[in-house]
Formats: sequence, C-alpha cells, structure tokens
Amino acid sequence: MTPSVYEAYNIDINYSGVCMEKTLEFIAKEKIIPVVKISNIEDTLPLMNALKAGGIGIAEITFRTACGADAIALASKNCPDMLIGAGTVVNAGQAKKAVENGAKFIVSPGYSQAVCDICKQNGILYLPGCVTPTEIMAAMDNGINIIKFFPAESYGGLAAIRAIASALPNIRFVPTGGIGLGNIKDYLSFDKVFACGGSWMVKESLIREGRFEEITKLCMDAKEHIGQ
Repeated sequence: MTPSVYEAYNIDINYSGVCMEKTLEFIAKEKIIPVVKISNIEDTLPLMNALKAGGIGIAEITFRTACGADAIALASKNCPDMLIGAGTVVNAGQAKKAVENGAKFIVSPGYSQAVCDICKQNGILYLPGCVTPTEIMAAMDNGINIIKFFPAESYGGLAAIRAIASALPNIRFVPTGGIGLGNIKDYLSFDKVFACGGSWMVKESLIREGRFEEITKLCMDAKEHIGQ
C-alpha cells in the first residue's frame, strides 16, 4: 500500500482533519507554490487560468495589496480544482478574513501565535516563517512540523536547512525567498524539503501587463525543470 503523505514524510498532523490531509497531499504533489501578488482584482482569474495551463494547481495569494482577500475569495469560488492559500498573513484579523474567503492554507513571513490559533480553530494548515531553531521550536510547541524557511537564500539557503534539520529531524521545510530555476532542484533534492515557494513565474510586472501566456510558459518550464 502506498503510504499517505504524512506517513511518507514522517509528519504528525496534530490539529487536522480531512482538509489538512488533502492540503498536504496536494502540496507534496505540486512541489512549487507560486507566491502571488495581485493588485487588480480583474487579474485574478486570468492568472489562475495561466497557472493551470502551465501545470500548476496551487497559488498563495498574498495580503500585500488591498484586494488580496477579495482575490482569494474569487479564486476559491471559481477555481475549485485549485488549492488556494493566503500569504503574508501577519495577524488574527487577516487570518480570519483568509479563512472566511476560502483559503485552504495560511502562510506568514514570521511566526504568529494569533494566526496559529486561528488555523488550529479551523483545522487548516499554517506555514509560519521560521529561520532559527528557537522560532522552529516555538512552532513545534504548537503542533507545527512544516515551516516556511524565509527568506531562504538570505539566511543560508540549503546549507542552513541541512544544519537545522540535523538537530530537528522531524521538521520539514518550504524554503521561499531567492528560489528560482537556478536552485530549486537543489532544494527539492533534500528529503527534508517538502516544497518550494517562489514568485519568479508570477512576477508582478507580468501580471500587471497581462502577459499571462508568458506566465504559463514559465510555469511549464518550472514543472519540466523539476521533472514533473
């Protein structure tokens, strides 16, 4: 029998239900999480279609813009075959809004106990940004064993992840920040790396200028590059 994703990756799901199990399986399959900044709500669906056409079925839509929450709601409603999450979530208010608008996972640049509590209450995956053993241990105390390692390249990259993993072997990493075609295969080759986040295929300028065919091509290139 093929092991489930949490068995295969030695993951304990401490505040999960079917929703979190499916989320983890989806991310493990996709391997790439596009980090998306949408400034114009009308770009949301064309962008989601561009990602799907390029073979990517997941998007982390950030709260960096005024329409971030609305974009999450629009994508969640109209793209049921995609896994839509919320990024740059820094407080409980944003976390609640993300959940209300259909986000299936929540990502923060750092660790927030308030955001963690909202995710626990709703049984959805929380990927907090952690780069030190102290931060990771705080996440572990709250049942989290997959963390966003951010900003990855600025904080030592794969070498730092390997060093931390030797001391905290039950942690899995989603490195984000400075990830691109030049290094993503190196990251994904390490078995403690669960997936990688990145924005190189969804640059703000490409979205703003409506260059969605180019985004599709970059997504296809990324998937081919990692052997998918």
